[in-house]
Amino acid sequence: MAATLAITGSTGELGARVARRLAARGVEQRLIVRDAGRAPELEGAEVAVASSYRAEDEMRAALEGARTLYFVSGREEADRLEQHRTVVRAAKAAGVERIGYVSCMRAAEDHTFTLGRQHWATEQAIRDAGMAFTFLRSSLYMDFVPFFAGEDRVIRGPAGQGRYPPVTRDDLADCAVAVLTSGGAHDGRTYELTGPELLTLGEIAERMSTYTGQEYRYEDETIEEAWASRRPSGAPDWELEGWISSYVAIADGSFDVLTDDVERLSGHRPQTLEECLDAHPDLLA
Repeated sequence: MAATLAITGSTGELGARVARRLAARGVEQRLIVRDAGRAPELEGAEVAVASSYRAEDEMRAALEGARTLYFVSGREEADRLEQHRTVVRAAKAAGVERIGYVSCMRAAEDHTFTLGRQHWATEQAIRDAGMAFTFLRSSLYMDFVPFFAGEDRVIRGPAGQGRYPPVTRDDLADCAVAVLTSGGAHDGRTYELTGPELLTLGEIAERMSTYTGQEYRYEDETIEEAWASRRPSGAPDWELEGWISSYVAIADGSFDVLTDDVERLSGHRPQTLEECLDAHPDLLA
């Protein structure tokens, strides 16, 4: 395989955006996918298969010859952190020199959000492996905002009056491409990628109401109420904790930060909620 830039997640929403942008620039890339039949067909893209992030030998073989890896974090699963560590070991063994890792805003060992702690641990694994790195820490996705609401258009969660800066996957992809095509100019850097403004869930409900012409509202929950309202989903406790802790992290200020990193990397200001919905009307389908 010839391409020295490998990317994971190209069958998902974020990785696919990055892969398409790279192809549009004429960048050769290697798409590492679980199923070759689902890989996007892009000019200058070759395909390598690793059945999962758990498959260390397959991942190492898929990465042989690659110098740079764009590593999209894995699905929410009980062993997600160990899967991440497996990918890092495989990348090191394959001779990868540089990793651009999709992390979580303000990732920390004691982050309120469970995934924020997992991302911090993954960052440490990458540091310990001795490869060059760029950590692309993203805020919660703007694209998920419409899905916060139930069928009754009520957003429920224990977020209180906390604020956070949702960011679009389009903007995150633009930032990733800027880093991946920089020749290592961003090595050793950590970016906190935020949207253009800090919003409460109540303000988001108001903006959704104005945009759609339908009434949205926010209903604050206690943590106990949040667990009770989500239990009927049948999701395991580790997954419920992830969902709920994201709201608690908004409430306690863990995500209350705004940066200009998106504009500095991408060259344009980040999209607003309304601009995101204009660009992707399917989010309201």
